[in-house]
Amino acid sequence: MKKLILTLCLAATGTFAAVAQMRLTLDQALDLALSENPTVKVAEMEVQRYDYVKRQTWGGLLPQVSVTGQVNHSFIVQQMSKGFSLGNDPYTTLSGAVDASVPLFAPAVYRTLKLNRTQIASAVEAARSSRITLVAEVKKAFYNILLAEQSLATLEESRATIQRTVDDTKVKFEQGVASEYDYLTAQVELSNLLPTITQTKNSIRVAMLQLKMYLSVPEALSIELVGNLDEMKDVVLAGGETLSTDVSRNSDLRALDIQAEMLRYQLKTTNAARIPTVAAFGSATITGNDMEDFRKMVSGGAEAGTGEAVADLNSSKYFWTHPISVGVQISIPIFSGLKNSYKSRQVKNQIEQLDLQRDYAQRQTTVAVESAINNLLTARETMLAQARTMAQADKAYHISDTRFRAGAGTILELNSAQLNRTQAHLNYSQAIYDYLSAQADYDRIVGREVGGN
Repeated sequence: MKKLILTLCLAATGTFAAVAQMRLTLDQALDLALSENPTVKVAEMEVQRYDYVKRQTWGGLLPQVSVTGQVNHSFIVQQMSKGFSLGNDPYTTLSGAVDASVPLFAPAVYRTLKLNRTQIASAVEAARSSRITLVAEVKKAFYNILLAEQSLATLEESRATIQRTVDDTKVKFEQGVASEYDYLTAQVELSNLLPTITQTKNSIRVAMLQLKMYLSVPEALSIELVGNLDEMKDVVLAGGETLSTDVSRNSDLRALDIQAEMLRYQLKTTNAARIPTVAAFGSATITGNDMEDFRKMVSGGAEAGTGEAVADLNSSKYFWTHPISVGVQISIPIFSGLKNSYKSRQVKNQIEQLDLQRDYAQRQTTVAVESAINNLLTARETMLAQARTMAQADKAYHISDTRFRAGAGTILELNSAQLNRTQAHLNYSQAIYDYLSAQADYDRIVGREVGGN
């Protein structure tokens, strides 16, 4: 996905130069971040991990089969009372066994399976939370770069205007029409603007690095963002109608609800340890040894029977036995040192703590969403006010510039008008950014995903 997006963006620019460059819209940036950001990948892998945990628990209901084998060679024969022993020579014993068991009734496993399903739901919600948070951060980083670029354009325009004033004042000073004070004042204003321009360029560079970090693209990749804040003012003007204080999809609150459900299942799992369990088992064993005296003793017994049995015994070096057994095992817990009782009390205590945390988090989220809505409305009104202020500042500057060039105005009047004009443009861009940033925070708080879900 990442390679596809990069290829399309590079192809759109028509360049594959030594230093790669790509043009990104906001939607493309979000798609790239959601597909390649390590935080999202880790969250998705965590969902997969809990799926493996569930399958591991499910394995506790499947038959368990084991095979064992053993070879035992006795160099010194064990002596019994009064010198009796089964042979005097070393002998070898071969044995093999197959053991199988299957749970018939395992309450703890059943409860654990339900707990695992809740754990998967928790991991899914955590992945959703990471996506929502990442989207908000990418949007704010994107808007921050647009703000810095637009502010830089405003400052560069202001510098060009002031530079023109400096040049004109210099000509007038050399002609004796303007005073040296006017010339120096114009130069000072230009010099004061240069550090702000440098600082803005540095902020663009830092903000771009942060965006590249969210997108997981190389730092050497040159990125050009498509769009500007002025184009987004329609979004600001159209906002406010769909704002709601409903926080039912807030990821933090949903995570707490799932955690409470997990604790309830954990309590049931703990209590299930007091319930009897039933299991079926079976065992098949084969054992053989080449003890000569034992073979003779068994052979003597076989001679009292049939000649065929003696022939079978003598035809093999080992004497073999192969018992098979099956059964049902019932395990009834009676007393476990009060471990389960205290473990249940611990879980109940955690549930009570979580209820308090959930109530407090609900209040915090309600305050946060109210604050986000207030920030949205404030930024919108500020933008509308700054739009009027900007138009007035532009008009005031043109009047002041005309007066100054006609010799009717002073350099101080022109500088003041230029400063007010520049500040009005910066404030207007800042108001648009504040609204878009507050919108990103609002979407994160209410749990709105990309696409409005």
